[in-house]
Amino acid sequence: MTLRLFVVPISTRRALIYARTLSNNISEKRSLLDRITDKAAQTWAKWEEADKGWKMHLVSWGNRVQQRIPYEEWGLKSIPSLSLQRRIDESHGTKKVEVLFPGNAIKQEKLLPMLHNLSKERQDLHRRRMWWSLIASPFTAPIALIPVIPNIPFFYLVYRGWSHWRALNGSQHLQYLVEKNLLQPISHPGLVELYAKRVSRTIEETDREKPAEEMVENVEKSDDRILLRMKDAKKLATILDAPGLALEAERAIIQVSEKLNQPDPTKEETDSAKTSEKKTDKKE
Repeated sequence: MTLRLFVVPISTRRALIYARTLSNNISEKRSLLDRITDKAAQTWAKWEEADKGWKMHLVSWGNRVQQRIPYEEWGLKSIPSLSLQRRIDESHGTKKVEVLFPGNAIKQEKLLPMLHNLSKERQDLHRRRMWWSLIASPFTAPIALIPVIPNIPFFYLVYRGWSHWRALNGSQHLQYLVEKNLLQPISHPGLVELYAKRVSRTIEETDREKPAEEMVENVEKSDDRILLRMKDAKKLATILDAPGLALEAERAIIQVSEKLNQPDPTKEETDSAKTSEKKTDKKE
């Protein structure tokens, strides 16, 4: 087995999907584009060491931009393309791929439909934005004539085009695995233990000693509430032996927390309408 998927609930309604390739010789199978990307990542890492000048400002801006990229996109990008996975493992497509998840936070019967929906719902978005980024990038060429300063808009558009291309490939691979019935859901004991604590803390009427079947029912009935804290990201990476998961989980926790903390526009409109009605009644 050379590929494993993880489904990590961030809140009671939203989850992060993350893939880990287990092959040791993956570097030998990587495409030219992936090698170029690795080189760019190494260059970026060197720029992060700068303490002044345009490199420092560029890295600061770039990191903020990356934090705003949806965690769903990062998750899909972690899934290698179907063609790359077949180069790594010629038997891929003939055997099941494990999907590790906490059975006390997600119902197993809802896991595959959720993954199928995730694989399909963002494909048009990534395809459309990939082409927009790649078509728009040549129009930034005149900026390259400015001495010293690199053509930031060009590199940004190319990067976003590549990012959407990776996410599109990942979503298509995930769709293939779901539709070919090649996913094997496994409730991971380490995740169950962690989420027993988190669910019982988030949903007051839930006892951490409850059976997984009862706990997941409470999660289903709950409104959307954040389950994880920032410190849980590294715990997840350790439990699942997936170091890269820590950063993605942190990003997802930040984004979901921000969404859940935003006021509900519908509720505000309702409250505003009620206030207006009260004022009218008083006047009358």
